[in-house]
Amino acid sequence: MSENNTFQEIADAIRAHDSFIVLSHIRPDGDAIGSQIALGHALEQMGKTVHYINEDGTPDNLTFLPGSDKVQTPPAEPLDVQVAIALDCATKPRLGDNALNAASKATLWINIDHHVSNPKYGDLNHIDSISPATGQILYNLITEQELPFSELTRDAIYVAVSTDTGSFQYSNTTAATYEMAADLVRRGIDVGTINALTYDNNPYRRIELLRSLLNTLELEQGGKVAHWELPNSVKEELNLKPEDSEDLIDLIRGIQGVIVAAFFEELPDGKIRVSLRAKDSSVNCSELAQRFKGGGHARAAGIRMPGPLDNARTKVLAAIDGMLNAE
Repeated sequence: MSENNTFQEIADAIRAHDSFIVLSHIRPDGDAIGSQIALGHALEQMGKTVHYINEDGTPDNLTFLPGSDKVQTPPAEPLDVQVAIALDCATKPRLGDNALNAASKATLWINIDHHVSNPKYGDLNHIDSISPATGQILYNLITEQELPFSELTRDAIYVAVSTDTGSFQYSNTTAATYEMAADLVRRGIDVGTINALTYDNNPYRRIELLRSLLNTLELEQGGKVAHWELPNSVKEELNLKPEDSEDLIDLIRGIQGVIVAAFFEELPDGKIRVSLRAKDSSVNCSELAQRFKGGGHARAAGIRMPGPLDNARTKVLAAIDGMLNAE
């Protein structure tokens, strides 16, 4: 695999071009949307033309972020841009077909990500799997290369990193992460307000979803494995949005004695979305996900696999059992 491009090389490419499309993965989370806003606004302050595009747009739970209204779903026709920047996206197809079509006129691709499974699909790549979030990589890029750092960029970086570290609780949180957060506080961020908007602002249907999920909760392997599931019928009954289930898996990962948690979600196309979370190194979620053509990190990964739900659950749980029994 080729070496990373330096921040200097990426900044030089940014300075040398005028029009950009900034992208992130389907079903975006806080790191994806926060990273788009953070870098996109820095580019705008440099006088660049910027299109913020996401296949699914900004989820409702992130619309409080200033600049979130800039993130649009893809237009029908390709955009006239010179550079496409993919953020927080482990594989190019995960940007989505319509987003890829919108970016198809770009002659230069820049790929910035923190997933260890990223194959470096850009012309310029900076993949830092030690970083807990793409937002932290962008903080380093913007500060080291002295790019514009507005209040909007500040808040977006905070949400990007906070959400991908479980509010600075996960084991991927580094000393550099806390140092970055301290700098954002020195730059004037209102931590109390932004945390309340990020974590204490749930719609009632999310609580109804939690009640439904708890009714499907099962423990396996003597309490080492916890899993629950979400069929399409419940989504329709509760009128759920994709972001309503975000991070709920952490509740069952936190059960005493649980080593690995799995969340099986039926998608409208019949495929199954599997979210995996591990509490320690007994199960490497990234390696497990790669067996099913998924990817992610050692403690958090995801899969999209053929259904039906029962078959997917049986296969993934068998793979988890195999990993635990191989210790």
